[in-house]
Amino acid sequence: MTKTYPGTQAVQRAVTLLERFSDERPSWNVTDLAEAVNLNRTTTYRLLTALASADLVTRDADSDSYRLGSNLIALGGRAQRANRLRPLAQPELAQLVETTGETATLEILVEREMLIIEEVTSDRLLSGSQSIGTRWPVYATSTGLALLANLPDEQVNELLAGSLAAITPKTETDAGRIRQKLAQARQQGYAVLAEALELGYVAIAAPILNHEGHPVAALSIGGPLVRLTTARIEELGHLLREAVGRVSYQLGFRM
Repeated sequence: MTKTYPGTQAVQRAVTLLERFSDERPSWNVTDLAEAVNLNRTTTYRLLTALASADLVTRDADSDSYRLGSNLIALGGRAQRANRLRPLAQPELAQLVETTGETATLEILVEREMLIIEEVTSDRLLSGSQSIGTRWPVYATSTGLALLANLPDEQVNELLAGSLAAITPKTETDAGRIRQKLAQARQQGYAVLAEALELGYVAIAAPILNHEGHPVAALSIGGPLVRLTTARIEELGHLLREAVGRVSYQLGFRM
């Protein structure tokens, strides 16, 4: 049983509040937020007041609502700079975009989602730009499949447990069939996922491995189905394997 330390619950609740703010819902009033996180209004107000004192949230007096504060921007910037993967991957992302003309991303696993922490966009009108900070379910992304294909079975089972929601009519939500895709990804060294996030959109991804051979991130190339044909996917998969191989080498991975 995990030991609980004094103050732990308050911290966990405060983090839960912060995580409720999103692109779709950037502001909350106290009543709605309390209901969303299943806390009483008084507790929610006290937590928001404490967060506001550290400028982690800011209160709009006119609407009596809260938004994320400017100190989170500073903390987020420090977190990005502290991530060694980003500077190692940036040249590879830029080269992939220059070579392929498609958008490339660097993504990491956060709980059960893939988080985009770096992106270089294509200048084509039909591109797969999603922006840094976007999160998608691990099973519905090529980067997620690339990581899952290289994780221990026990961890894969945990990440695929429970009901998996469909994002498009073509999102695979059956854990058994997803595992078949993982086997294919392991064999070819990269994962391909078509129209799971958006109809007409295809992405290819390969895993970055650390010195222990554990997958810590993935690089992806994404674009429209009309350009990412079967023949071209093979070519892009080869480029991705080479790119992640170079980054993995710098992280200490050796065959």
